[in-house]
Amino acid sequence: MKVEEKNRSAVAAIVPDNRYPLKNGRTTLKLRITHNRVQRLYPLILEPKDQEKQSITDIRKISLELGILKGRSIALLPADLKQVMKQNPGKDTHVTLKTILEEYRKRASEVISKMSVFSFDDFVTIYYSKATDSNDLFSILEATAKQFREAGKISTAVTYECSLRSLKEFTGKEQFPFESVTVKFLKDYEKWMLTPKLIKDRKKATTNSRTTVSMYLRNVRTVFNKVKPAGVLYPFGKSKHGLYAVPKGKNSKKALTQADVAKIAAYEAARGTMEEKCRDYWLFSYLCNGINIKDIARLKYENIKGDKIILVRAKTADTVEEETNIEIMITRQASQIIERHGNKPADGDSYIFPILYQGITPNDEYRLIQQTVRNINDNMTNICKVKEIDRATTYTARHSFATVLKRSGASVEFISESLGHKSKQTTMNYLANFEDEEKKRWANVLLPDTEN
Repeated sequence: MKVEEKNRSAVAAIVPDNRYPLKNGRTTLKLRITHNRVQRLYPLILEPKDQEKQSITDIRKISLELGILKGRSIALLPADLKQVMKQNPGKDTHVTLKTILEEYRKRASEVISKMSVFSFDDFVTIYYSKATDSNDLFSILEATAKQFREAGKISTAVTYECSLRSLKEFTGKEQFPFESVTVKFLKDYEKWMLTPKLIKDRKKATTNSRTTVSMYLRNVRTVFNKVKPAGVLYPFGKSKHGLYAVPKGKNSKKALTQADVAKIAAYEAARGTMEEKCRDYWLFSYLCNGINIKDIARLKYENIKGDKIILVRAKTADTVEEETNIEIMITRQASQIIERHGNKPADGDSYIFPILYQGITPNDEYRLIQQTVRNINDNMTNICKVKEIDRATTYTARHSFATVLKRSGASVEFISESLGHKSKQTTMNYLANFEDEEKKRWANVLLPDTEN
């Protein structure tokens, strides 16, 4: 189907996807979006908005004659495809199908026309939102979560799913229009989130952290910015202007001292136990620029180049314009951990540590990494208790790496590069306060005590 419509440099069209011909000889039709000479193909949705329900009925009727449906896709035999693509298809069935496909193209064009700034991700979020309408906050949150899941970004998807569940619990509704997201609503939701709540089967009340509130409402702000609902007052901004300011999570600086890290390294865990493995994974994170457990789990032997590990952080791999490699020097202690727990043989494409496996799905990867984090944190809690030091989690390892370097005289620029940060300010947020002893020493320099 060659009919196209251009708006804001993005073009929608229905085209055959010739890249993957089906075994039965049919070709699947796709929605093609072209923007700045970049083309992407998307499946045609078969659960569109209410006004298109009749189209779905028509498709199911003519599918009995053409056999076009395969799951949620529309797939045609060469002869039927040729007829549908003609300006005048001729046969009634082909004419009906061409009309239906034109409706899908028009809906895509309508989505594009309402976007002040086009992006493929925002288009997908809006186009594949639930049938209710694009003015429903909950539908867009759900569609965004689904989009991240399909892209393999499970942890991000989970935050949107949690935001949606929380908002549904607060409102008691299944749908919520954007115009109801007012400054008052956001303040009431924040207050509700921070109020202690009794959880069933638990004796103590639990309270959400400001970090959780911040994360959930940043997701709301993100979809608000994507959809830009017409005629709706934008509620986010500076409080001094009468708008709602998303609270900032409390930046808990949880770094251990070098002496405390040494105590963890000296802890005698039984060989071959989960406790030993968890202690070593924590130390490996600390020794290797504070990389998180997901990065450790994804490490392969091909990442080892001589006496270095070279990788791109999973967290930033899809969010920065130019990939930045992190170079990690392999210390003797780090090498011993690889030797102790690494998969054998040490093939280039093999994972270093036995956390993930080849061909793993994004959902299983997320599950195994989360389980590994829980195991490490549980075992490290016990180890720190024995050593009588502050609790150390996987989160602590990264902060400790940065802070120990800073206390040892390393420049913020060097630490920033080691952490893979683009901004020096981001690095500053990781650096914990110096010990009280250090503060006292410098305070006494100001006016040393003298005998009267």
